[in-house]
Amino acid sequence: MAANTADGPLFLVKKFGGLVLIFFGILCIALGLEYRSSGLSPELIAVGVIALACGMGLLALKIVRRNSG
Repeated sequence: MAANTADGPLFLVKKFGGLVLIFFGILCIALGLEYRSSGLSPELIAVGVIALACGMGLLALKIVRRNSG
């Protein structure tokens, strides 16, 4: 339904970007927890949390904008 929105194709990019960030965030957190013996866990977990928060933020902004109008 991106054709009926005021954002046009940007609507789909935000939604897809949010889902991709959530996926990579969960993946980085899982890898960080798995490889904690090699010392990579704090960096991977931090990147995963940031990516997860950004992805959730993009989807939340999409929902808020949809419900405001």
